Amino acid sequence: MNPAGVLHADWLVPQWPAPAGVRAVFTTRAGGVSAAPFDALNLGSHVGDQPSSVAANRAALQRALGTCRPAFLNQVHGSRVEQLWPGSPDGQSADACLTNCPKLSCTVMVADCLPVLLATQDGRVVAAAHAGWRGLAGGLKGSGPGIVESIYASFGAMAQCGRTYSATKLIAWLGPCIGPSAFEVGAEVKAAFTVGQPGAARLFVRIGPDKYLADLAGLARQRLQALGITQIYGNDASPSWCTVGNPSRFFSHRRDAGLAGNGFGTTGRMAACIWRDG
Repeated sequence: MNPAGVLHADWLVPQWPAPAGVRAVFTTRAGGVSAAPFDALNLGSHVGDQPSSVAANRAALQRALGTCRPAFLNQVHGSRVEQLWPGSPDGQSADACLTNCPKLSCTVMVADCLPVLLATQDGRVVAAAHAGWRGLAGGLKGSGPGIVESIYASFGAMAQCGRTYSATKLIAWLGPCIGPSAFEVGAEVKAAFTVGQPGAARLFVRIGPDKYLADLAGLARQRLQALGITQIYGNDASPSWCTVGNPSRFFSHRRDAGLAGNGFGTTGRMAACIWRDG
């Protein structure tokens, strides 16, 4: 068990030019108590794991973050953003959150979907988004803005002491997700991204009739760049970032649910956290 305030050695600490006082981490399978198939640090309370194990794993994350509290969302593959305050309860239905309060971690859980962490260059506001393809493509499907556009609008609405945050004042980090060699999708997914944004077509590789391999991290990077956010770090779609291709380190819903005869058909959840130390 790691001492309080010490992150597990296997967890990913973003390599990006975060401002002083802003910290972030992405958990892996390591450091928890859950039994297979959730071994070991499953943080999802909705996947069939023992509640006592999930509670112990969340306590381990809390201990690692020190005095910072991770705030968990009820993620619904949408584009709603929740602003967090010290008294905000866990379980609010949203797929992204942001805060200007110190010692409060914006937290999203993933097991193939893409975690997107953002911070203002002055370190006053941080945010986390859960970007599956549905949430990411929302604005291109005629059903309202996608999760990237929604979180960007939330930064724009959060003025503090006369400050406003343009895209050039934001930095982003993309965490592990299902990679472009594993993310097989249908023609409807490709259409959702290419309608209104033809350049997205290059991020889909045809592998059969109405079947494609999609680059989820590349699609998110493209959406961020379209908003004017150019400082983007992390997932470059190389194999080391793929949740499916690294079973000893990452949970993957698509990989583990597809294992024939394992009797489980599910997997755990990892967390991406970002917070202000104060």
